[in-house]
Amino acid sequence: MSGPDPLTAIATTFREAVGRDPEGLFSAPGRVNLIGEHTDHNEGHVLPFAIDRRCRVAAARRGDDVVTVRSAQAPDEPVTTTLDALATARGWSAYALGTLWALREAGLAGPHDQGWDLVVAGDVPLGAGLSSSAALECAVALAVAELSGADPDRHALARVGRRAENDVVGAPVGIMDQAASLLCRQGAALLLDCRTLQSEDVALGLDEIGLETLVVDTRVRHDLADGGYADRRAACVAASTALGVPALRDATPEMLGRLEGTLRRRARHVVTEEARVHRVVELLRAGRAADVGGELTASHASLRDDFEVSAPALDAVVETALEHGALGARLVGGGFGGSVLVLTPAAAGEQIIEAVARRAADDGHPEPVARAVHPAGGARRETGHLRHG
Repeated sequence: MSGPDPLTAIATTFREAVGRDPEGLFSAPGRVNLIGEHTDHNEGHVLPFAIDRRCRVAAARRGDDVVTVRSAQAPDEPVTTTLDALATARGWSAYALGTLWALREAGLAGPHDQGWDLVVAGDVPLGAGLSSSAALECAVALAVAELSGADPDRHALARVGRRAENDVVGAPVGIMDQAASLLCRQGAALLLDCRTLQSEDVALGLDEIGLETLVVDTRVRHDLADGGYADRRAACVAASTALGVPALRDATPEMLGRLEGTLRRRARHVVTEEARVHRVVELLRAGRAADVGGELTASHASLRDDFEVSAPALDAVVETALEHGALGARLVGGGFGGSVLVLTPAAAGEQIIEAVARRAADDGHPEPVARAVHPAGGARRETGHLRHG
């Protein structure tokens, strides 16, 4: 017999841990970026889609200035703080408490002395490049804003999540992850302009032609707070300054000849990746999703050779997937580890997963974890799971 569904489970956990019913249940998805890597912090375009893995939050207001946040995995070990100390949060709770801090800074969290009880749970894999942190931030942001009676647009909530991660967690992320988690629609990717935050849906149409996307987590870990990521961002700023443009999204291929060495390679990746985003959008709108694979593989080559953020385990997954029937593959996320996105005919999925595992064993890499992901809808309030009976 199967257990309770995830929403019933988190409502029950809240009730048992807090001693009352939650006022609301909310969820937000993880995401994977189809194309547009390292274009976000260069004010360019990205094309993520939300996935069918979600973070869930059960929430209720308190009558004092205390905030508790619990993981459903350890509900008897709450992190307890006060509203004045939210910005000092550390560890996993910083994503939730930092979001509450950012909501209060934006005037979206109700009365000044309004405390909260929060219980969080989810099935977005941690550390796999699927934005489990943004899913948590967006679920908390939507929960607190709605229960506070605020009615912010979702772009505002995305900015709240980014500020939490930048200023409290200390990770120098852009806004793509939060925007995707809040704005994506079922079956579509989100074409997001990271300068203006204007966005539009782009239908993927993968199922209709027998395609699927796999995310292969190499289990080679990376940390976005480390020097490699910061060095790439600094190089992009230096390149845009040298070219006299506000950001590398404004650079053209003809300008690249004015740069040399490392700066030229870093800028070339951003310029060509921005062009790839728009080509992929054109292909999808023309009903040519199968032709997107070549752009993904070109993106990986650029990330490997020009931006130099790949790793042997990532390259091995890409090579092996292509050898066993994939249409395209590329690393996703900041790089230096993490996951590979594979576009493949659904019929070839299992053989690709098996081949990737064999290659990892042969090369002495960690055993990868591969999963199919499907384009899902964004953050939402859930209903129907709050009461006994």
